[in-house]
Amino acid sequence: QVQLVESGGGLVQAGGSLRLSCAASGSIFSIYAMGWYRQAPGKQRELVARITSGGSTNYAYADSVKGRFTISRGNAKNTVYLQMNSLKPEDTAVYYCNIGTSLGLDYWGQGTQVTVSS
Repeated sequence: QVQLVESGGGLVQAGGSLRLSCAASGSIFSIYAMGWYRQAPGKQRELVARITSGGSTNYAYADSVKGRFTISRGNAKNTVYLQMNSLKPEDTAVYYCNIGTSLGLDYWGQGTQVTVSS
């Protein structure tokens, strides 16, 4: 059974940095996308950053995090990171890791809380 485990969340002051990690246990075949989403209280879950791999590797970021956040894949298969710099109070949310496959399977982590104080 596949499980995604996130880590690295916490409380940080505005302007600070955090690095989120996501590691998948179990075998995942035909990975198409690895990404991070977030959900703030009273809001819908939104895409933060995503890597898609088809013929080429493509990176996508929410406009609100461009230039501040960087998504990357780890050397170990099925790991993905999110480096978050210049954090703002509006970045406060639960952050979820997601892996999608070309077979139509979708995996989610349990979420990690990120709180940015002003």
